[in-house]
Amino acid sequence: MSHSTDGELANLLTSAKAGCRESLGKLLDRYANYLRLLVETRLDRRLQSRLSASEVVQQAFCEAHRDLANFRGSSPVEFVAWLRAIAGNNVLAAIEQNLQAEKRDIRREVPIGGMTQRLEESAMQLEKLLPAGTATPSEDAVRNERELLLADALAELPPDYRQVIVLRQVEGLPFEEIGERMDRSSGAVRMLWLRALRSLREALSGMQASGTWV
Repeated sequence: MSHSTDGELANLLTSAKAGCRESLGKLLDRYANYLRLLVETRLDRRLQSRLSASEVVQQAFCEAHRDLANFRGSSPVEFVAWLRAIAGNNVLAAIEQNLQAEKRDIRREVPIGGMTQRLEESAMQLEKLLPAGTATPSEDAVRNERELLLADALAELPPDYRQVIVLRQVEGLPFEEIGERMDRSSGAVRMLWLRALRSLREALSGMQASGTWV
């Protein structure tokens, strides 16, 4: 996937708001891996055999196409926050639609706006994987761009590497629970996690060397 600077994202957003559907499509494509990663961290495990994070993200993108006129922001940072809110609503709706017996418990556990907050929490955990950068006047914009690149790098890893990083670093699960989910011993999971982190760091170092990383 090609990488975009925040300035390029801002230009695409301006063009999309002016009515260019091609620009909106390119803009949404840049957020696909990032949103998919966040949704995966919050999609109920009971749903994973029936509904994929990609389907939730695709639905969010359809709604973004339909409702772009309602977006009142002007920056990529505001735009991605808007997308997270749409995706959060869709995750909660998918849980309710597919797990009717648990609907009342879900409503009690996840109040209105609660799922969006949970996606925000996952985004903050994802941010902790970012290498330290130099503070700039446009720090939020730079962080937004780096998070997208990080999500793209994770998407390129082998599935088991990506899964163990997400479960450990983003969801914060202990190695024992990760082992149960992945059908491995806790020791094997720990070794897998170390190899996965090494591969991710190598990918990010390659981005820094090529000038892609901010």
